[in-house]
This record gives sequence, structure tokens and C-alpha cells, in this order.
Amino acid sequence: MARTSPEPKGEIITFRIPLALKAALSKIAAEEAKPVGEVLRELIRQRVKDKERREFEAEARRQSLLIAEAAKDPSSDEAQVMRELDANFDEFSRELAAQEDAADKRRARKWK
Repeated sequence: MARTSPEPKGEIITFRIPLALKAALSKIAAEEAKPVGEVLRELIRQRVKDKERREFEAEARRQSLLIAEAAKDPSSDEAQVMRELDANFDEFSRELAAQEDAADKRRARKWK
């Protein structure tokens, strides 16, 4: 069968799996019209991507908690940024509410 992956040839990994698991994997590969090896590569890529995402989210949370702690000091730069963000959000909320009110009025006039 022709190669379906655009990636260059890589390392070979050999491992054992139960016959029933191999049969189920082969069935999935056949249904997707892909070689079993490509299905395995996709699974591995997704697993690596999921792990990287979890690590990224954990680091983002760690940094967020540090910033939140620093923002407790009202004279900190972090507290100033939070005040600016709150002000921007409040302004955005007012603008959105005004747009929604105008749209509601237009719809009400249309259906009178």
C-alpha cells in the first residue's frame, strides 16, 4: 500500500497487542481506508498533543495564580492592569447592551 503520510520515514517501534485489539484496530483502519500504521501514528500524535495541551494549561494556571496573588496589592502593576481590564469590559458590556436594545427595537417595529 502506498504511503499516506507526508512525513519522512522514521524510527520503527515493535510491540505486542492482544489479537482482539489488533482486529479492532484493523477494522477501524479499513473503515477509514488507512493503513494500520497511519492510524497508530495519528493516535500517538493526538496523545502527544493532548499532553502538551495539559502542560500548557497547567503552566497558564500557575502563572494566572501568581498574577492574581500579585494583584492583591492595590499599588501593583498587576492591580492596575486588572482595573484597566475591568473598565474595558464594563465599556464593552454597555456598548453590547445598547446594540442589543437597538436590535430588539428594530425587531419590535418590524413585527408590529
